[in-house]
Amino acid sequence: MYGRAVALGAGTVLNALSTGVGSAFAIDAETTATVELDGSATVTGSVAEDADADTRLIERCVELAIEAYGDDASDGGTVRTESDVPMAAGLKSSSAAANAAVLATADALDVEPDRLEACRLGVEAARDVGVTVTGAFDDASASMLGGVTVTDNEVDEVLARDEVEWDVLVWTPAERAYSADADVERCANVAPMAELVADLALDGRYAEAMTVNGLAFSAALGFSAEPAVEAMPHVAGVSLSGTGPSVVAVGDDEGLDAVRELWDARSGHTWRTTTRTDGARIL
Repeated sequence: MYGRAVALGAGTVLNALSTGVGSAFAIDAETTATVELDGSATVTGSVAEDADADTRLIERCVELAIEAYGDDASDGGTVRTESDVPMAAGLKSSSAAANAAVLATADALDVEPDRLEACRLGVEAARDVGVTVTGAFDDASASMLGGVTVTDNEVDEVLARDEVEWDVLVWTPAERAYSADADVERCANVAPMAELVADLALDGRYAEAMTVNGLAFSAALGFSAEPAVEAMPHVAGVSLSGTGPSVVAVGDDEGLDAVRELWDARSGHTWRTTTRTDGARIL
C-alpha cells in the first residue's frame, strides 16, 4: 500500500494571526511525500533534508488520513518528505508537508479525496501537534488549491479564491522563525491594519494588500521592514511571508531584477520563482 503526492509552498498576502482571516498564494516550490502502509499500528516519519527534524506533523497527518479513508488493516506505516521549500522560513513548509502527507496516504489507500477535505485534515493535524497558532488554513488552502486564497481560519472556510500569474522574488535570510513561537498579543495590536488588508484582498487588490500586511507584521513580529521598503518602488507588492523571516515580492521582470540586486547584497539566499494555479496532486 504505497502512495506519493506533492504540494506547494506559498507566500503571504495577509497574516491571519490578528483577526483569523488570512490570505496566501501558491508558489512553484514543492514538497513530495511518500507513504507506505504496513498494518504495523505505528506511523514513523522522516524528512530527507534533516534527519533530526520534528516529524510529528506528517505522522499525525497519516494517522488522520487513515482514520478518514482507511480501516484497521491499513493502520501504521512510514511517511517521508522531500522538499524544495525551506523549513521555518515563512514559506508554508508545514502546510505543504501536511497536504502532501494526507494526499499520499489517500493514494496508498486508493482513494481520490476531496481536496478541501484533505486540506482540513492537515490543518487538524497541525493544531493537534501544536505547530501553528491559527491552524494556517489560509496557507494550507493556497498550497492545496493553487492560486491565491482568502480564508476564515476560525471556521476553516475559503472566502475567495483567484488564479494569479505572477513572477515572484524571495529573500530568505539564514535565521529561522517558527509559527508556533509568534507573539500573538503583539500581532493583535495591528488588527485594524489586518482588517484593511482583508478588505483589499477580498476586493482583488492582492499586491497592495501584501505591502500593507508586510509593514504591519514586520513591526509586530520584530523584523526589519527595510527589505520591503527598498523593494516598493520597483514591485507591485512585497511582504514579510508568514511569521518570517522570508520576504516575498511580486512584479514584472525588470522590477524584480532591480530588487534582486538590492537583496543579493544582504546575507541569505535570494531566488526567483512563479505562482502556481494547479495546487497539490497525487503522483
